[in-house]
Amino acid sequence: MLDTTHIQEQLFERFDREHFTIQVTADGTPTLWVSRDRIIEVLGYLRAESTPAYRMLYDLTAIDERARHNRPGQPDSDFTVVYHLLSLKPVAEVRLKVALLEDDLHLPTATTVWPNANWYEREVWDMFGIVFDGHPNLRRIIMPPTWQGHPLRKDHSARATEFEPLHLDPKRQDIEEDALQFKPEDWGMERASEDNEFMFLNMGPNHPSVHGVFRIVLQLDGEEIVGAVPDIGYHHRGAEKMAERQSWHTYIPYTDRVDYLGGVMNELPYVMNIESVMGIEVPERVKCVRVMLSEFFRITSHLMFFGTYVQDIGAMSPIFWMFSDRQKAYDVIEAITGFRMHPAFFRIGGLSMDLPRGWDRLVGEFLDWFPDRLTEYKKAMARNAVLVERSKHIGAYSQDEALDWGITGPGLRATGYDFDLRRDRPYSGYENYDFEVPLGKNGDCMDRLDVRIEEMFQSCRIIRQCMENMPEGPYKSDHHLTTPPVKERTMHDIETLIAHFLTVSWGPVIPAMESCTMVEATKGLNSYYSISDKNTMSYRTRIRTPSFAHLQQIPLISQGGLVADLVAIIGSIDFVMADVDR
Repeated sequence: MLDTTHIQEQLFERFDREHFTIQVTADGTPTLWVSRDRIIEVLGYLRAESTPAYRMLYDLTAIDERARHNRPGQPDSDFTVVYHLLSLKPVAEVRLKVALLEDDLHLPTATTVWPNANWYEREVWDMFGIVFDGHPNLRRIIMPPTWQGHPLRKDHSARATEFEPLHLDPKRQDIEEDALQFKPEDWGMERASEDNEFMFLNMGPNHPSVHGVFRIVLQLDGEEIVGAVPDIGYHHRGAEKMAERQSWHTYIPYTDRVDYLGGVMNELPYVMNIESVMGIEVPERVKCVRVMLSEFFRITSHLMFFGTYVQDIGAMSPIFWMFSDRQKAYDVIEAITGFRMHPAFFRIGGLSMDLPRGWDRLVGEFLDWFPDRLTEYKKAMARNAVLVERSKHIGAYSQDEALDWGITGPGLRATGYDFDLRRDRPYSGYENYDFEVPLGKNGDCMDRLDVRIEEMFQSCRIIRQCMENMPEGPYKSDHHLTTPPVKERTMHDIETLIAHFLTVSWGPVIPAMESCTMVEATKGLNSYYSISDKNTMSYRTRIRTPSFAHLQQIPLISQGGLVADLVAIIGSIDFVMADVDR
């Protein structure tokens, strides 16, 4: 890991020291407050001139600070905008913050530096009401256009029971119906060129090929795509708002339902993040179990992708075979965790229970059977002439384009960019495992398919190492804030009984601190950025999901293609709408 002071010294040398305020965080990420008038200049410097160059705008979000009590050493602000930048070679992060007052919520847009700032800034405006001057299309992205208020502000209600009952009088009904009308100009589209008029086609939000409640408005010249505008937000459930009303422990089941195909892969960054704040080192057995189950869910997620992608291309039978194979993996997961898709198995400081007797036999049987099955699929389907013709050189993007748009995971590796967080910045003991990182070449649909197929082979390889080298020891850490006292002790003295009751019912009081933890999830880099105000609940939880970043690139990679190509492109991205909308 790079010296955290290195980038700070570069910034102080390039800009005046007075423009920055240093903040200490639990994750050790260099965090600096920057004056508003210099933020774009600083972002441009970090993107292109610093060492290392922070090529990716990893995340952009905001915090409503008005109800927060524990902010030692931080500048006064009513709202804070947070820029999270990432360098992949070497792996390094930097976090920049800008303080804003309630009566002056304006910032210059960062779309001049990174194209993927577009959606992130729209989300911040939608959720917090912060205006980005110069943004090309600053309008709501998650909430409906008629929504009143900004949901992630502290003064916005969190529960349905806190709102007035919904009543659609004739006037309100007319307003809502008018908002549903499609007006190309509002989407940044033109109705005609010099030679002809364009046709506009709605694809979704309810259509099999859009993989969920997702809408794309297409601007067509015949069958050729001239423009494509994704429309998201139909699956929004307010997962980040929910975190403010749940204890640290009781929020764990919500994480499973963000990327609902990723299972424990969503729990992992959340619990690891809180563990880093509390200084908890989990036992080696816990680390190994977490890795094993994460790789099982990587297999189940990729199988879903493989089956649905082949179906989108035109083959009907394979998806049923892969669904059946996926259930065999879920049988093993269920035997270990008690659940299939949403196990809520990881806990802050460990696991909910130890591995059951006979777990190794079930895992071994799956590993003896599945790789041959996958090889058969690869030969029969991934090399099918029709599939290759529909996938090769379709939806291609370069390494630079992938970095500009925040593409991570298999989508980035499909371009040949050799980066995998499990290897390049290991977590949960990944440094102890021997595996390869599959790479593509062209960054097209075919490469995105091939990379995921090979990743399933590597996941099997990692799981076998977990099975053969599973450490002995406890399945949870002995920490008073996360682990209730042993049940037998609670029957002997009232103090232990009270401690047990408070730990289970209220949950731990996490020290006032900020931290972000990222993992190599099934679809790319996934992270949780948590802010504690020394309470039993989170003050602010930011979920950075890969799918949100990946969908934003659709207009770029679909332009000039055919409608049929767009179906293949959408399938190859491998997104989940709950992962986008949250």
